[in-house]
Amino acid sequence: MARKKTSTWAVLRAYALSLPGATEDFPWGETVVKVNKKIFVFLGVDGGEQPRISIKLAESCDFALAVPGSSPTGYGLGRAGWVTIPVGANAPPLGILKDWIAESYRLVAPKRLLARVRPER
Repeated sequence: MARKKTSTWAVLRAYALSLPGATEDFPWGETVVKVNKKIFVFLGVDGGEQPRISIKLAESCDFALAVPGSSPTGYGLGRAGWVTIPVGANAPPLGILKDWIAESYRLVAPKRLLARVRPER
């Protein structure tokens, strides 16, 4: 029996939810992950035509914007360092995407939770 391949979206969702204090919410009909009631990753809709995530980056913003198909996030969020990145066929390696989710998390998480975050690798 063949194993079902887990989508990149599902892996990223699971990783984001594994971070201390992370919770899932569904505003505007899409999946987001929050910490301390603040969004740190927009996951959109699983199985969407163009899977992508939006994350807030400081250190890695320019690198993320260099990914083909990435762009500053709409609704004025791009001015605050939010980047929308494709996670389909031409996505960056999974480890980099997880690192960027962790960076976004660190920008909004309270210090008491940051001490509990372990490096992914």
